[in-house]
Amino acid sequence: MDPPDRAIDAICWPLRVAGATASPGSGRRRPLEPDPGGSVGLVSGLPSVLLRVMIAVLVAAVALLVLAWALQRRLIYLPARGPVPPAGAVLPGSEEVSFDTEDGLRLRGWFVPGGAGAAATVLVFNGNAGDRSARAPLAGALARAGTSVLLFDYRGYGGNPGHPSETGLAADARAARGYLLSRPDVRPESIVYFGESLGAAVAVALAVEHPPAALVLRSPFTSLADVGQLHYPYLPVRPLLKDRYDSVRRVDAVRCPLLVVAGGADGIVPARQSRQLYDLAAQPKRYVEIPDADHNDRELLAGERLVREVLAVVPGPEGVVR
Repeated sequence: MDPPDRAIDAICWPLRVAGATASPGSGRRRPLEPDPGGSVGLVSGLPSVLLRVMIAVLVAAVALLVLAWALQRRLIYLPARGPVPPAGAVLPGSEEVSFDTEDGLRLRGWFVPGGAGAAATVLVFNGNAGDRSARAPLAGALARAGTSVLLFDYRGYGGNPGHPSETGLAADARAARGYLLSRPDVRPESIVYFGESLGAAVAVALAVEHPPAALVLRSPFTSLADVGQLHYPYLPVRPLLKDRYDSVRRVDAVRCPLLVVAGGADGIVPARQSRQLYDLAAQPKRYVEIPDADHNDRELLAGERLVREVLAVVPGPEGVVR
């Protein structure tokens, strides 16, 4: 037979599981000591679990911010993949041209002549996506109206070397203007800047340095921080941005006729931002809003209303705005 103490243990084991044990020889039950591995331990461990979760969330958030900071230019600058087609295949009669930037990069572009005795030349500053071939319809329409056009790609776009940045695009803009000044068929006093979206900010910056005959801004934003915060409301866009394109702080220094064209249904750069920029600019100026036009709709790329408004500010043969 089992010893008495083992027999008692065998009898009391179910009671321990139930939460109490019997005192030997007394028939009375005593409370069970709290089990460190039981519910009391679980409750006491909750703060440490929550702390670990909070730390993990914080680490993930910091990692996301670091990733956004490191990759932001890949999200901002979106060059088209693949080669740019030959100029003649897209715009018959246009020329393949190239010129060097102040930091030693060679950029390529197309010069589209406006015919014999063209009164003015429009220098086009592209938006953040695609390449110069996407602006061919606009260049063709302006050239048919007797205005020469220079289409070019920034560094990192259209097969050009380098990597885009705000400082880099400013240098590219100066190089494009310098190229036009070197051409005998371009009148320096009749160069018009046309900037679309991000290119509008590039055009504003150049216009402050080197005033053109007229400045056309299509779908301009107030600043990259403003439009970025609009699309990423849960990220601290302003402190993260490397490139700011702060046109709202520059436009009041522009000293030339200004045309601002906005799309009434623009889902990328709201018309209210374009209007705000316009309101800060000096006279003479004109604001045009095309109803129901979204950012990349044909009406804003090369629509009849857009072309007509641009031609209205292009200098005529006497060098004055029409």
